[in-house]
Parts: sequence; structure tokens; C-alpha cells
Amino acid sequence: EKFEEYLSIKSLRDGRVTSSFSFTTLLRDAIPRDPRTLAFDDDTSQHYTLFPLSLGQILRQYAITEMHLTLNAGKWNYDTWGYPDEPDVGVGAELRAWMAGDSISSIDERWQGVRNALAGLFCASLGSLDEQRTTSPRLSFPPEGALPDWGLPHELRHASHASEHVCTENLTPFLKLLPCKSLSGLATLLNPHRIFDADWHGIGLHVLWRPEGVEVRLNVQLVFDPLRISAQGKQDWSFHSLFDRKVEKACPVASSTRVSVELPNSGVYRVYPEPQEIRDGKAYYNLKNNNEAWNIGTMWPTDFEYRICHAALSSPDPALVPFSVTRNLLGPTQDRGQLSIVLTNNQQDTLQLLYLETMPWIVQFYLHTIRVHSDNVPRDDLISNISYVLPVPHARPATFESVLTLPGRSTLTFSMDVAKAFLRYTEHPPDAQRGWDLPPAIFTPLNQSLNGSMSLGSRVYTPSLLVDLATPDFSMPYNVIIFTCSVMAFIFGSVFNVLTRKFIVVRVRPDPPRNQSVSRTEKRLEDTDSDTSNELNTSKSGVH
Repeated sequence: EKFEEYLSIKSLRDGRVTSSFSFTTLLRDAIPRDPRTLAFDDDTSQHYTLFPLSLGQILRQYAITEMHLTLNAGKWNYDTWGYPDEPDVGVGAELRAWMAGDSISSIDERWQGVRNALAGLFCASLGSLDEQRTTSPRLSFPPEGALPDWGLPHELRHASHASEHVCTENLTPFLKLLPCKSLSGLATLLNPHRIFDADWHGIGLHVLWRPEGVEVRLNVQLVFDPLRISAQGKQDWSFHSLFDRKVEKACPVASSTRVSVELPNSGVYRVYPEPQEIRDGKAYYNLKNNNEAWNIGTMWPTDFEYRICHAALSSPDPALVPFSVTRNLLGPTQDRGQLSIVLTNNQQDTLQLLYLETMPWIVQFYLHTIRVHSDNVPRDDLISNISYVLPVPHARPATFESVLTLPGRSTLTFSMDVAKAFLRYTEHPPDAQRGWDLPPAIFTPLNQSLNGSMSLGSRVYTPSLLVDLATPDFSMPYNVIIFTCSVMAFIFGSVFNVLTRKFIVVRVRPDPPRNQSVSRTEKRLEDTDSDTSNELNTSKSGVH
């Protein structure tokens, strides 16, 4: 077994700093489990030294060949930050797995099992990635590793949940999968108070098979804003300023502990401490054989100045990605709408993009309304290779794949009418008035090599959408519940009193007539006066 840890830090042109942690564990000479052996209980016990045992048991239990899980929060700004080190930056939770099997039912059963197992392992709501969110795209997610040749077909299962948020309860079990936990090595920098204060943060788990063995890669990506946490308004950063921690010692079981800092392209700056190696515009540090505390950072002598893009003053910054995308769901009503996508080609050459849309069944596409315009000119020839899987209400989402061609330095507009489903009142979430989160769309450039073959570039995720469905007046069910409870309480109270209380007839003497009561009162007063006069006479006679 082999364990390596690596940290890449880069200063962005808007003053922010991106950090990418990578913890890789290689289980040498290991292969995924053959799914045909799942029917037998002869799987040998797995004994690992560095490989995470809890994860290995899940992989063996469900015969997973390749798996990718990400939990992200925030919007990745491709135009300003460029491509991330790890391409899976879609908001919320995303899970996909390659599994071999002789039947679709067995693959679906194992897919359900691995979802629930990962939900318990990472304390995340991955159990909600049920069949209503599961798709099988054909082209957008090729296997990143190798697939064993067992004579069985491999199937892809993919699901995403834009409403899932990453928090401390996900980070804690994530760190427990590391050999040194967060006690030493680069993992000591993963301070939850600073991680979840970042402008963008995400964690990922990637399992794939290579000829040398099974590889597990745990990664953490962060985007900090030093200008926000700096009192001087400077973009200076260091381990202590970003994470409030230093690397006191390396992980003793790690074969390598490396840190790379991408050097800025212009300006005056200072990187400290002195890098051990500078290669390809990056400063490299090896923390393995050093026992001193490391606090790597970069300093600038002047304050950061935001670049103002104005046609009369300066030219805009060159794009960091070959294309830009904007995605919206238009329409004022709650039963109809229009999906609108605007793509801008930032380069002179023609660009082909693989477009993937996975939409829950609550939003249904009308393919006959697809319209494609290039610079406001209708161009239906710019869309091809359309693949569409119809949604099934309460059972399956829609999957739409196509290839879009973007001419050089042009703007392409894609639009399609959609219908919004009318749900039962029991199917709405607790915050029904907020709306439903729709998963992001995925665009992948198609690169043609010299021999004519096509390869996929880095994926680009759009932000998620919020759809407003027809929502019932939930105050009416509340009123019905209150009225019903009142009636039931009245009936129950009456019946309870009849069954438990003992009723006794009490006879009350009638009051005398008013005249008779007045005469009796006067008679009592006369008797009182006569008694008083007799007592006075008796006392006088005694004195004489």
C-alpha cells in the first residue's frame, strides 16, 4: 500500500486564493470484486494498513469498479477562476458509479445499496438519490480508470441532488478515512471553521482501478478571499492566515508530502520560505523529511487593485476558459416555461460541446420547440446527435444529450419550452414556497486529435436552477386540521364525562314568596327589639 498527500495553491486574478488538497491511497495488485461472486460468501476478509477499511468493505460488498462522490457548496466562477483542479464542482451532491452485471435489476439493487451505505458513512442525505434522480448518460462520464474484462457489460449510474449542502458532519467522517486522520500532515490544515467560511468549498471521493491496483483519492477544494479577512486590504496569504494553522509535522506513513504554489504572472511579490524547487511556473516544497513547522505564504508590497474593465480605458481580461455559459428558466406562469441557454465562444476556432441535461420529472421537455440561434440568426444545423430518455412520473427523470457547435467568436442561444408538473399536496417539500432545486447542466468540449478520434475536455457545470411549481394554499389544510381537532376534542370530552363522572340528583328547597319573606324579617326585628328592652330593664332593677 502507498499513501501520498499533495496541496496545490494558486492566487487568482480577482484576489482570491484556491487550495486543492489531494490524499491518494494505492492498494497495489488489487482488482475490483467480480459481481458473479456476490452470490457466494467466500469473499476473503480484507486486511488493510493504509487503505480505509470502512470504504473497502462497501466496495467489496457491492462490487463497485469505479465511483465518484462530491459534496460542494457555492458557485464556481469559470470566467474568473478558470478550470478547477478537480472537475466535479457541481453544486450539491453528485454520485456516479460504474458497475458490471449480467442484469439491470442486479445493478439497480447494488446502486441502491451503495447509496445507502455512503449516506451512513458520510452522514449525508444520499439516500434521496433514488430512482427519481438516477440517470445513465451515454457520453458525458466516461470511466477515468480501467474496467476489468469479466465478460460482463459495465453500466453507469449517475445521480445529483442540488439541495444537499456540505457541513462539518460530512468533513468529520471524511477525515477519518485518512491514515493520519487530522493529527499530522497536510490534513492538519483542514480547520472546519475556516473551510466553511470560504467563498467556495467542496470535498470529493474518487475510487478507480488502474493496472497497478485500486486507487482511492480524497480531495478538498477551497476558494478563499484574503481581502475579506485581511485588515490591511492586501491579498497576502499564508497557512496561518487561511487555515489558522501550520503544518507541524508530516504524516509518518505518507511516502510523500508535497506543496506547490503557482507563481503569479506579473507584479512584485515574495514567496516564503525559499522554495526547494521552481519548475513550470510553480514553487515546490517537500515537507516529508523536515520536522519544523511550515507556514508557506506569499506577500505583495502594495495593496490589491481591482481591474476596471471599460472599453475606453482598458481591454477586458482574456477569458480563462474557451467558452462561457448562462442558463435560465424563463416564464411567468407556474405551468409553462422556457429553458434558455446562452453560450459564448471566446476563441476564433469552432468549438463542439457535449451538452447534458438531467431533469427531474417535474419539468418535462418539448423537443419540437427547440430553437438554436447564432448571433440572432436561426441555425438548426448547429445541434446534432440528440439523445433523449423520456421521464416517467414518480419513477424516472429525463435525460437529454446533444452536441452543440459554436462558430468562432459567436454567441449561440438554445431555447426549449418546458411544462411544469402539478403535484399532490403531499409531494411538496416542507419549504414548498421556496421552490425546487434543479440539477446543473454539464457542458464538455469535444477535442479532435490528429488521427481523427474525439476526446473529452474538462467538464463545465452551470449553476443550479430554482423552479416555481403550482403550490396549494397550505393554510386550508391547517384550518381543516384545527376544525377537526376541535370537533374531536368536544366529542371526546363529552363521552369521557358521561363514562367517568357520577351524576347525583340534588333537591333544592324552593325560596319563599317575597311578601312572606319580608314579614318574617320584620317579625325577627321586633323580637330582637323586645329582647333588648327586657335586658335593659333587668339591669336597671339590679342597680336600685
